[in-house]
Amino acid sequence: MDRYAVIGHPIGHSKSPTIHRAFAAATGQALSYEAIEAPLGAGQFAATVERFRASGGRGVNVTLPFKLDACAYATDLAESARCAGAANALKFEGTRCLAENFDGSGLVRDLSHNLGQPLAGRRLLLLGAGGASRGAILPLLRAQPAQLWVLNRNAAKAEALVREFVALGADAAVLHGGGFDALAQPQRFDLVLNATSASLSAEALPLPAHAFKPEGLAYDMVYGKGLTPFLRQAQQAGVRQLADGVGMLVEQAAEAFAWWRGVRPETKDLIQRLSVPLN
Repeated sequence: MDRYAVIGHPIGHSKSPTIHRAFAAATGQALSYEAIEAPLGAGQFAATVERFRASGGRGVNVTLPFKLDACAYATDLAESARCAGAANALKFEGTRCLAENFDGSGLVRDLSHNLGQPLAGRRLLLLGAGGASRGAILPLLRAQPAQLWVLNRNAAKAEALVREFVALGADAAVLHGGGFDALAQPQRFDLVLNATSASLSAEALPLPAHAFKPEGLAYDMVYGKGLTPFLRQAQQAGVRQLADGVGMLVEQAAEAFAWWRGVRPETKDLIQRLSVPLN
């Protein structure tokens, strides 16, 4: 039986084993999937992966704090991983290790397919300039929005991230970066996406109500936390469609599963099963 796993630290909270075992059952794939907690420290991630490969492992998902280590470990980087500087899925083919980052494609699939939000020609606001934003920018741009703004408390970090993607070929007329003070101007966005870690600490962001369109969408990449401060801000601004990141979680897993096994599982029922009320 083919073996797969998710590697992280800590790992007890991970829903990846539940998701991938459900995918395997639904698609008739003979595989096992486990959670592995790798020790922290230099070289520990690579050593953990080597042991798993030696025992017959075919591929792994990678979660915090090892996505950068996964990128460094791989021999072959897909564009998604190279642009993000991080990988969340590895596939082993002989001596080669292929790396992908499916976070952004999972996000776009959730937005467009599950939530019915077309991205082409629309104004998008992405909050945060860390790894989650880095992985989302390229797939969002490929969806051809009219504008994509990347804002962060540290404006210089967002501006540097945007310059990096412009240097890689992104359209400077579409992609913009800056600090939250850019929202002092009366700008409104069709979709506002929170890729910061603020919701993990129940922290509110300095967002004016006018940034949201009531007919738009507010999306928090954190999942399972209910009505986060960010989503509450959007609700109070009149936004009628709110979503957390559970759909992104399941969709990126489906992308990895299809990459490994050659068949893409259905996701709708599993997303519903893992969702918590946003109230």
